[in-house]
Amino acid sequence: MVKAFALCEGFLFLPMNKTEIIKQTILFVKETLAGAEGGHDWFHIERVWKNALLIAANEPVDLFVVELGALLHDIADAKFHHGDENIAPKKAEKFLTSLKVNPSTIDHVVNIIKNISYKNSLDGKPKFKSLELNVVQDADRLDAIGAIGIARAFNYGGFKNRELYNPNILPTEHLSKQTYKNSTAPTINHFYEKLLLLKDSMNTVSGKKIANKRHQFMELYLEQFFQEWNGKL
Repeated sequence: MVKAFALCEGFLFLPMNKTEIIKQTILFVKETLAGAEGGHDWFHIERVWKNALLIAANEPVDLFVVELGALLHDIADAKFHHGDENIAPKKAEKFLTSLKVNPSTIDHVVNIIKNISYKNSLDGKPKFKSLELNVVQDADRLDAIGAIGIARAFNYGGFKNRELYNPNILPTEHLSKQTYKNSTAPTINHFYEKLLLLKDSMNTVSGKKIANKRHQFMELYLEQFFQEWNGKL
């Protein structure tokens, strides 16, 4: 158990204000994700947190909920835990309870974690909605597109030993949640099955604006990729 969590669980030096709770949460996340896959490590969390703060500046949201949701949204990504989607919300709930965070805030953050994932949007309407979820979800999706999104896609593809591209394996349209989870397709397919679709799934005005720019960069990248693949440049 990480030191920050142990201190809180033992009721020593309990944070008494939101600023201290955020600090404890950062320590908890850093230690929990030490050694994580490069696209889902602390730096991913930090980028999402920064994106969330940027978007939240223009939205009527509870900033404390947004920050906690951003910091804890990938505390135990199911893809690294045999597909178990219950570990992350339980881990976040246990941690926040140890800090004596308000139960309604904990419930909100847990619901953000349960509903933020793109794959959970593939099988119908979301079970939970809130302005805070909109902000954190946009912040997370922004980190999946653009230059960093491209780097993360290939990093994970390498982690899973997937092909860069295979012209004989076409992208799958209209993926279901289960098909998405079970996919072993080449990394380039992931652009067409998810990344290029994220621009139109953004919730906030700020998120949409940033996403448009990053989307254009991905389109330019793919154009260059296929030119090089086909020996044209």
